[in-house]
Amino acid sequence: MADFFTAAHPAGYTLSTDPARLDLAAIHRWLSEESYWAKHIPRATVERAVANSLNFGLYAPDGRQAGFCRVVTDRATFAWLCDVFVLSEFRGQGLSKWLVKQMLAHPDLQNLRRHLLATFDAHTLYQRFGYEPLDRPDRWLEIKKANPYPAL
Repeated sequence: MADFFTAAHPAGYTLSTDPARLDLAAIHRWLSEESYWAKHIPRATVERAVANSLNFGLYAPDGRQAGFCRVVTDRATFAWLCDVFVLSEFRGQGLSKWLVKQMLAHPDLQNLRRHLLATFDAHTLYQRFGYEPLDRPDRWLEIKKANPYPAL
């Protein structure tokens, strides 16, 4: 049996990197319907992204998926934090902060050269954990597709 990273929250929530615990239907539903960055994302794309990432499931005391974040990483030099969310019924309890704190504590994400994320509206959440604007944005380039998942 593989060893998975786990953590227990004082209010009974748990965090786990065990992919078998993820509720892919709930994750896909939130990303495709609620997020601003993955609107209309196909289920197969979410499944492929999850299969190739380090995933952190946040679970309510009754075991339901309460939140999620995904890290694209080589586990040696680079990580990109993405798809961070807490479902609306579980918000207001500091769980997003706890989720990010636990993700940053993962042993495979220590001593990396670079840890990135992109956010439209949660800068203060991430800045409390040490994320800062790019030091040299003039060195970064991207290929950006404005609407890769059009509504069907």
